[in-house]
Amino acid sequence: MRRRDLITLVGGAAAGWPLSARAQQTDRMRRIGVLMNSIANDPLGQARIATFQQALRQLGWSDGRNVSIEIRWSGNDVDLDRRYASELIEHEPDVILAVGTLSVAALQRVARALPIVFVSVADPVGAGIVVSLARPGGNTTGFMLFEYNLSGKWLELLKQIAPDITHAVVLRDPTNPAGSAQFGALQAVAPSMGIELRPVDSRDAPGIERAFKILSGNSHGGVVVAPSASESPHRDLMIALAAQYKLPAVYSFSNLVSAGGLISYGPDRVAQFRSGADYVDRILKGEKPGDLPVQAPTKYELLINLRTAKAIGLTVPQSLLTSADEVIE
Repeated sequence: MRRRDLITLVGGAAAGWPLSARAQQTDRMRRIGVLMNSIANDPLGQARIATFQQALRQLGWSDGRNVSIEIRWSGNDVDLDRRYASELIEHEPDVILAVGTLSVAALQRVARALPIVFVSVADPVGAGIVVSLARPGGNTTGFMLFEYNLSGKWLELLKQIAPDITHAVVLRDPTNPAGSAQFGALQAVAPSMGIELRPVDSRDAPGIERAFKILSGNSHGGVVVAPSASESPHRDLMIALAAQYKLPAVYSFSNLVSAGGLISYGPDRVAQFRSGADYVDRILKGEKPGDLPVQAPTKYELLINLRTAKAIGLTVPQSLLTSADEVIE
């Protein structure tokens, strides 16, 4: 057979293949890495990653079909963040979803050009993750956890629900770079409310116990639990200590109020994972992370637990109940 005839024969056969078969010849399996800042058995973390995967499926990306998703759970441990960041890079992902400031920082150390989409980062500019919110530049973009003026809102809510408060402990994670800025925002509004603040740096059970014990016997004390990945794993301990010492405490995670905490105010964190999936999709389709603006939450949720309020002797103002997104009775 002449060479020209052979080429014609092969070309004609290829044209007759089903479209799906021809797509398999050109489309490769895409890879997504995920570095979570919670532990693997954390129900909230599992709900968030499930939301991310569901959103990807709605965008046409199905794990095991046209995309492979590799997940690591660091529990906000600095050493594990570094180890898992290196492991994920070895899988040569097309893009990585990073949860929390420490996860992003660990990835940026080892992935100078790899696209990174972050969620649940409090201060991406201050932490040096991006150069600006509108034009992040580089290889990283994503979704802010909140803006710093939210910190003042926590203290305001604490004063509303417990007007006699004059002292407050601010429990913060020393490994979180946003902790100092959060405390600064709280300090800016504390004098106008007649509240003296005391920061306590801790991310483990003994440190959390120490923070609550500081206000033992103080009938005018309260607690602000600054957001961090260690908030959920120690949820039951913080709720129990607040009940033991009859202390009003404000949180940023709504699941703490559902479990018995007094009051919370913060963004819908699960929704950030849907937004993260959208950015991952856009990057897989060719957009550059540096051209995608960092976005702040557009809605915050206020939850109040009336049972807890009654148990520690508080009467919640009607104005606060009216403004709540959910009241647990």
